[in-house]
Amino acid sequence: MHESIILYLSLVVVIMFLVMLAQRIKIAYPIVLVLGGLVLSLIPGLPSVEIDPQLIFLIFLPPLLYEAAWQTSWKDFWKWRRVIGSFAFIIVIFTSCVIAYVSQAVIPGFTLALGFLLGGIISPPDAVATSSILQNVKVPKRLITIAEGESLLNDASSLIVFRFALVAVASGSFVLTDAIGSFFLVIGMGFAIGLGIALIFYAILRWLPTTPSIDTILTFVAPYAMYIAAEEFHFSGVIAVVTGGLFLSRNQHSILSHLSRIQGINVWSTVGFVLNGIVFMLIGLELPVIIQGLGDASLGQAIKYGLIISAVVIITRIASTVGASIFTVFISRFIKTADSSPGYRMPIIFGWAGMRGVVSLASALSIPLLLDNGQPFPQRNMILFITFVVILVTLVFQGLTLPAVARWMQAEDRDYEIPAQEQDVIIRRKLAKASLDLINEKYADEIDSHELLRGLKFKLESDLGFLDHVKEFEEAKASHAYITRYQDINKDLLAHKRQILHEFNKKETYEEEIIRQHLAQIDLEEEKVRQQFLHLE
Repeated sequence: MHESIILYLSLVVVIMFLVMLAQRIKIAYPIVLVLGGLVLSLIPGLPSVEIDPQLIFLIFLPPLLYEAAWQTSWKDFWKWRRVIGSFAFIIVIFTSCVIAYVSQAVIPGFTLALGFLLGGIISPPDAVATSSILQNVKVPKRLITIAEGESLLNDASSLIVFRFALVAVASGSFVLTDAIGSFFLVIGMGFAIGLGIALIFYAILRWLPTTPSIDTILTFVAPYAMYIAAEEFHFSGVIAVVTGGLFLSRNQHSILSHLSRIQGINVWSTVGFVLNGIVFMLIGLELPVIIQGLGDASLGQAIKYGLIISAVVIITRIASTVGASIFTVFISRFIKTADSSPGYRMPIIFGWAGMRGVVSLASALSIPLLLDNGQPFPQRNMILFITFVVILVTLVFQGLTLPAVARWMQAEDRDYEIPAQEQDVIIRRKLAKASLDLINEKYADEIDSHELLRGLKFKLESDLGFLDHVKEFEEAKASHAYITRYQDINKDLLAHKRQILHEFNKKETYEEEIIRQHLAQIDLEEEKVRQQFLHLE
């Protein structure tokens, strides 16, 4: 027991150092973690780490999907719903079919059912990998929205294909009409269960006297409740978590206090970071176990098959994205689409951003060792090894080259005519002016007699003047050094305040709790200044 705790604590420490290395060399941290896990797995004497599929599906998947859904813009998700839906369901099934027929033709001993099983495992891009890598790539906003929306939903369709293929391999029969009916039932009931449980949590958070700590705990309980409830009845737990997460996220301002939102964001970002780090590290650490599982099979042949299937996966995805663009141009003649002329640049970038991840590996590992008749499951070890190669190729090769592909394509963001920094200034000026107008109209008779109100009015007037100045130097294309100098001076002032507070804390007559409250306020003030210029740097 102690050894296991020490092992996983050491793993977390290694993850932190590898993430710092990734930031230094400017590479997306999932790639560095996978490669770091590979290196660690080759060190003699280190204990081998085996992924428990149930651990991934039950412990890691619900909170990671929930966090991704919580961060997703419902407005953008709905705008691109047709594209997201087609790639999350139609393209996943299409990719599974292509992989099924290619693997049957290329790999000796592979049946069509085994091919569909492999296709269901490796057809969906991974939500965590896609989100993490795209954060470090300068691409249009719509591409990030579509990629993240697709990766939220495609696990559901791929796991359903996986289940049906698993039954077909075990029973030797496959009825298409039954599979189609079950597919829609699994998706529909997953949606209903997720929404139903989300409504329960909505009622608890909105009408019961909760605290920020209780609210944060409830947000952790919610994804597990959604996932377990749906899976208990053999429906889609993934759809349940995504549906519930999107619903609660959209209503967060009516069910959570400002303190609950601040605390929840901080806690979730930390937990998400740890979970993401562990799952990517586990991929690399699994290499020795996967190679040992090959047994008498030729490692060279297995690598060859893995590379062939990886190429098929990449080519199929790019063909699908370009084909979807062509189809959009055609169908826009008959129905209204979000963009009637998507071109080829963004589809190629989107096609290249198809990284596979830990869900695919967990699916492969969940294949039973034996069939119902006691015979070994056919080609299980080969499927597992091919899955690992596909993950490695798409995550490392495509992940490393995605920034270059994005720069080469030079896709423009055509969705927002106003630049992000100008949007930021306009919104902040509008808020300051509206607040100032409300004070002058509604509370004008109290300004002279209420000193705090007078100070608030002065602050709003100062903010409005400052924002006008920001607009002026922005329009004049102020240099980066101009902004940086202001931030440096402001940090110096805040550091001076902190030093004064620490001096107060040395005196017996001042409570430390009050000092801490002022220090926390300074932290918020520093973050506010950083956020103000986030789009201007």
